[in-house]
Amino acid sequence: MASESPLTQKHKTENPYEDEFGYSRAVRKGPFIFVSGTTAIDPVLGRITLHPNSAYHQTLKIFSEIILALEALGATKEDVVRIRMFVTADEDSDGVGRALKEVFGKVGPAATMILGVRFVDAEMKVEIEADAVVL
Repeated sequence: MASESPLTQKHKTENPYEDEFGYSRAVRKGPFIFVSGTTAIDPVLGRITLHPNSAYHQTLKIFSEIILALEALGATKEDVVRIRMFVTADEDSDGVGRALKEVFGKVGPAATMILGVRFVDAEMKVEIEADAVVL
C-alpha cells in the first residue's frame, strides 16, 4: 500500500514491525527512494522468519521484497544505486554475496556488507537496505 502527498510517497507492507515501530517499508522523496532494513519475514504469519537455516535464501526473499517496494513507488531494480547488507555470521557472507550478484549483478550498485550483527529475531541472518534514484 502506497500513501501519497505532493512531496513524499510511502509504501507499507504487512510486516508487523512497521506498525509496531512506526516506520514505512520505503519512502520516495522526489527522485530518491529509501528502502528500510528488510528481512525475510513471512507476510502471512507475521513474525515468522522464512528460511531460518539459509542466509542465501533469506537474501533472495529480501531482494524480492525490496524490488516490490521499489515498484510500488515507481522504480525498478535498475534504479538501485546503493545496497547495505547486515549479516549475523561471517560464514554467511558468501551466500549473501552470491544472491547479490544473481539479483543485482548487472545493475552494479554500490554495496556494503557488515558482519557480526544481531536482529530482533535470532533466526534472522540478514537485513538489507537499498537506495534508488529515479531519473
